[in-house]
Amino acid sequence: MKPFASRYLLLAAFSFLLAACQTKPADTVAVPAEPEGYQQLAQSIASSELATAEDQLAALQAKTPDDPRLVQYQRQLAEAYLQRSQIVLQKGDVNAAATALARARVLMPKAPALTGGVNGAIAQARKAELEKIEAALIEAEAKPKAKVIDPSAPSTVVALKINDIAQLRQQLDDIAADVVNYNCTVVFQVPRTEDYPWLSTLLNKRVTHRDADFALQQSREIHRKLPAQIVLTPAQP
Repeated sequence: MKPFASRYLLLAAFSFLLAACQTKPADTVAVPAEPEGYQQLAQSIASSELATAEDQLAALQAKTPDDPRLVQYQRQLAEAYLQRSQIVLQKGDVNAAATALARARVLMPKAPALTGGVNGAIAQARKAELEKIEAALIEAEAKPKAKVIDPSAPSTVVALKINDIAQLRQQLDDIAADVVNYNCTVVFQVPRTEDYPWLSTLLNKRVTHRDADFALQQSREIHRKLPAQIVLTPAQP
């Protein structure tokens, strides 16, 4: 009977262990999920859809103004705007940085220290922009007005009045002024090979008279079916 008793005890023990393994664990305290509106707000902030997040936050504040979670999300949204301000400022977009900073201030009016650094950087960037504009205006005012060229164009073509010596001389005086003032390279486009030497000489004398050290760069192109003209290309700033 001993073998039978042993087998019975082993079977009973095995059944007990199996039952223990199949017993459900003790119930744990379930953490309630955030309501849908708060989930959407969190998603909008995480996705950098900050304007949408502002609308969602305003709707939740109107619906449940006393919910303490709103303070946390409002701060998260403000910090997201502050981060955006820093990013766009680094890219050189001062206006967008100022706009994002303004939104962060509205959302965090009692935490000026958090926006102070970005505010200072924006102020410096605006100052640098203004100084750059002022320098460009001063440079534009200091430079003589162009006589024949369009300084904003890559190049200007001027038809030469070679049949009227008096008008041609006046024309070359104006051309020489622009060549020196705007550091232009010169290409004579003439119908005959013999037209280039005397036109080049006349222009060179006028350029040298204005600036003896100016290195005039001139060349020629023969276009037999075109009237004589000159192409002036100002140096790029």
